[in-house]
Amino acid sequence: MSLASARSTRCSLAFAGENAVRAGLSIAVLVAVATTAVVAQTPAIPRTGDGKPDFSGIWEVLARADDNIEPHSASRIAPASAGIVEGGELPYKPGMLERRQQNFAARAAADTESKCYLPGVPRVMYIDHPFQIVQTRDLIMMLFEYVHASRSVFVNSAHLKGPLDWFMGDSRGTWDGDTLVVDANNFNEDTWFDRAGNFHSDALHVVERYALTDRDHISYAATIDDPKVFSRPWKMNLVFYRHVEPGFRLLDYECYAFALDDVPIVVPQR
Repeated sequence: MSLASARSTRCSLAFAGENAVRAGLSIAVLVAVATTAVVAQTPAIPRTGDGKPDFSGIWEVLARADDNIEPHSASRIAPASAGIVEGGELPYKPGMLERRQQNFAARAAADTESKCYLPGVPRVMYIDHPFQIVQTRDLIMMLFEYVHASRSVFVNSAHLKGPLDWFMGDSRGTWDGDTLVVDANNFNEDTWFDRAGNFHSDALHVVERYALTDRDHISYAATIDDPKVFSRPWKMNLVFYRHVEPGFRLLDYECYAFALDDVPIVVPQR
């Protein structure tokens, strides 16, 4: 190879190398810009001082799940709904569907709502009233407008030794990344999932997952396990919406059992 040819080859290689470096830098810049854009578009969520998602606020569902958690058409007693149960249909064991139908027929007196009892979990989460979350590091309080109900979720704490047979159960929380996982057990069998008579036994075990998708929305998923009533565990899904109206707060809700709100109140004479 002549000297001129060698110099020409070296120049060509140097030019090609310089172009490759420029191309690499261009790709790196594009990747950085794209990454920055994705990060900028990711909605920020509020966080506590220790970096956990902050669920504090007043929330409410829009789904009419309290009428019936399964999909149903409109009727005289309830509007239509697509339901909140994954797969649509509850996996009742043989003979249990008949009991659900009996519950529905006797709902005017048998539903715990008609007696003003505590509605239980998960029903209290989607009943037609707002609720407030007050969050600390070791305790998450849920305060419900409906019948002044409340839930105490103790974080990183073991369940009490049962059985305890509580209306609202015993709730214990842990963190799975940015998701709050609440394990609830020790229930009685006196509450229903809805006004349609869907029910459970005292073997009910609920695992809830709360995740902020942005500042004003919580994704809620609950896995229900009750081997006395259902053939397998099943899931429900909801979205909680933050109330952002100025001055919004929980108000009094006084429940009157057995339609006693139709009875006139007589003030005793002194």
